[in-house]
Amino acid sequence: MAVPVVDPSLKSAPVAVEPAVAGPSRRPRRRPVRADVLAIGAYALLGVFVCLNYWVDVQHRVSSHLPTDHSWFEWLFAHGAYSVRHLENPLFTARQNAPDGVNMMANTSLLGVTLPLAPLTMLLGPQVMYALYLGGALAATAGTSYWLLSRHLVRSRAAAFVGGGFLGFAPGIVHHANGQPNFVSNFLLPLIVVRVLRLGEPGRWWRNGLALGVLVAYQIFINEEMLLLTALACLVVVAAYAAQRPRAAWARAGTFLAAGGVGGGLALLLAAYPIWFQFNGPQSYRGLQGGVFHNWGEDLAAVVTFARDTVAGDEAVERTIGLTEQNTWFGWPLVLVALVALALLVRRSLTARIIAVLVVVFGLAAIGPKVRFNGVETAVDGPWAYVPDDLPLVEMMMPTRLSLVVAAAVGVLLALAWDALSGGGRPPVPAPRTAPDAGPAAPRAARRPRWLRPVGYAALTLALLPLVPRPLPAQQIDPPPHFITAGGWRPYVPTGRTLVPVPIPSNVHGLPTLRWSALTGQEFPIPGGYFIGPNEQGEGVFGAPNRPTSTLIYATMDADRVPPLTAEHRRQAVEDLRFWKASVVVLGANPRERVLRELMTALLGPPQRVDDVWLWDVRDRA
Repeated sequence: MAVPVVDPSLKSAPVAVEPAVAGPSRRPRRRPVRADVLAIGAYALLGVFVCLNYWVDVQHRVSSHLPTDHSWFEWLFAHGAYSVRHLENPLFTARQNAPDGVNMMANTSLLGVTLPLAPLTMLLGPQVMYALYLGGALAATAGTSYWLLSRHLVRSRAAAFVGGGFLGFAPGIVHHANGQPNFVSNFLLPLIVVRVLRLGEPGRWWRNGLALGVLVAYQIFINEEMLLLTALACLVVVAAYAAQRPRAAWARAGTFLAAGGVGGGLALLLAAYPIWFQFNGPQSYRGLQGGVFHNWGEDLAAVVTFARDTVAGDEAVERTIGLTEQNTWFGWPLVLVALVALALLVRRSLTARIIAVLVVVFGLAAIGPKVRFNGVETAVDGPWAYVPDDLPLVEMMMPTRLSLVVAAAVGVLLALAWDALSGGGRPPVPAPRTAPDAGPAAPRAARRPRWLRPVGYAALTLALLPLVPRPLPAQQIDPPPHFITAGGWRPYVPTGRTLVPVPIPSNVHGLPTLRWSALTGQEFPIPGGYFIGPNEQGEGVFGAPNRPTSTLIYATMDADRVPPLTAEHRRQAVEDLRFWKASVVVLGANPRERVLRELMTALLGPPQRVDDVWLWDVRDRA
């Protein structure tokens, strides 16, 4: 999330605030609310449209791009509801990866959303809640971005609408909507940015600091990575502003630091225990094994490529440069228009100059350890070649995600350009030619060619139209067995014991069986799962460490045949069932159902056919 910076040339704009050193501002004028209502309504409709393929059959569809992440977030909504219903600590759960459990603060848990929405999840179910929230988060981010732009940066509501729409539905954001709603839940970030920009207001340091602290603490429970990106962007903005306005920055540096101290102290106080739990609680870990994400740098050709989920996008391009996340993917028309707009605005606008700094700094930082071009990794070192894999705070970051700041900077630039074309960037009273960052004087503005405005609007529109998002791709998924949804499992799973689904859920296998837990309100605990937890060295790895029996199950599925079994395999199976505290092993409909039933029969003996599942009652053995 880039940091929009209010231009001093807009002194008459509502609540005009200079970045980092904001002083008192005149009271905002009342504006008609019709434009605001239309803007929010349009964003809401676009959010529904993006999720349209889910709503066709919301109970039985998941993302075809990231079905595992989609199922994980459905499970998270069920976790929030379970925690509220049973008044359990939401920072930890034993309903997955039994008996060890999962540290929810050390995973992407979205607690700031799933806990408040728990009543709706109980009423509607996690599938409906997922689709409903996903579209709502996209629209809400666009809405708060529109508020920031219209109240603090531009005068034209149309300019704010264009910029807010891009900030909420940029190609990189829509790409993450494929199974990762935490990266589209950016509705607090514009509010955080505004509070950072107002920290220097004389006489309001206490109030502004408190407001910032509450917002930051809440964002920690939504997405810490996006909060870190926003903090880094704010740091660059403050430094760039101070370099260009040293006297103004110095004059209010004390107030800014005092307010920032209040905000940071309050955020730390509110989130101290959850953060401690994240790094020191049960099932916590230190970094990811091998720093795997550090290789995910942005491809230079991606910037001028159309993203897959836009009207101009093509799935074929993913086979070349689409191996990493599509965090920029602006398409060449928008890149061209943005460069022209920046060149025209950079002389007259402090905001545009700071945007240029953000684009350069974060564009270069997103390259990664090696420069990539058109899907080919070159021998040229990138910035991350000099970043240790175990560096605190950034040890789990993907370099390519730094380009999300570039995407947000482009959204602000679009609003500035549209506002300049509409005349919103000119002060109401002709300013002296020597006034810093003032718009062009009135006589000069009057001589602006008549063709400039329609040509400018047309260029911006034509650059944005190819980036209009399409409905996210979705795939059909089989529902859980009736035995599971109807509660037939209850007589077999007493308190303190687990239900072992076959295949056991993991980050590769067992996607449908993970949903058994989510769609039944997590009423029974399961082994394995889809999460990040510690290995024997305390490093983060995906999923639970494989037990001999789970490894055997996965190997059988991959080979589609049962390997030769020995007495040792059967002994290990009983030992694993005891470790999992299993009471029943359940096999439902599965493409590998035949070989899995043959394998489990060889390990545990003949099964029972109960309702629509094969069942092995192992209470007397485990």
